[in-house]
Amino acid sequence: MTSPGPSAVLFDMDGTLIDSERLWGIALGELARRYGGRLSDRARLAMIGTSEAETFRLLHEDLGQPWRDPRSGARWVATRVAELFANELTWQPGARELLTEVRAAGVPTALVTSTGRSLVDVALRTLDPTNFDVVVTADDVTARKPDPTPYLTAAAALGVDPTGCVAIEDSPVGIASALAAGCTVIAVPQEVAVTATGERLHLHDGLVDVRLATLRGLVAPAAARQ
Repeated sequence: MTSPGPSAVLFDMDGTLIDSERLWGIALGELARRYGGRLSDRARLAMIGTSEAETFRLLHEDLGQPWRDPRSGARWVATRVAELFANELTWQPGARELLTEVRAAGVPTALVTSTGRSLVDVALRTLDPTNFDVVVTADDVTARKPDPTPYLTAAAALGVDPTGCVAIEDSPVGIASALAAGCTVIAVPQEVAVTATGERLHLHDGLVDVRLATLRGLVAPAAARQ
């Protein structure tokens, strides 16, 4: 008898599993001050879930300094965030418990993030790499969220149909990526409100009350439909 779904659970990282958006905000704010300016709340919120290129475009536009080199800024921020990740990274409430339950049940898991590999490796010291069968970072794909490629890549690596997967996301950009890939999505918005709706999108205030039983029944295993 085929076990209840999902075929796999695909986890976003920043803001979903770990309270890292706060740390990104610290680093970006510090860089803005080094540039003699101040990062506005509006620009910071617009950055959440976006690519590195878009983040620094927004930063430089916000500061009125479009001539700044995004590559040097990105290097500075990556170094600072690595320091913060190593010393101040914490789990989001309920995230570790959900991940532990999913792993104990033998459901395949993937980490699907827009963060680069070097910082993900630091974060995995907290998250534990053995919690994930597949890790897809910004360095592993040619197109990033909101493009569906990251989630399609994770599903392919796991050998599962993305329509049988549940993705867990916190940002509109990530939600759009997972929905476009065909996943059912549990959205746990943190900093940015989610206004999207749809049959495959399920909003929760956080992960404290989300358990494997919550995920089961949202999707049927892909194998059961073939």
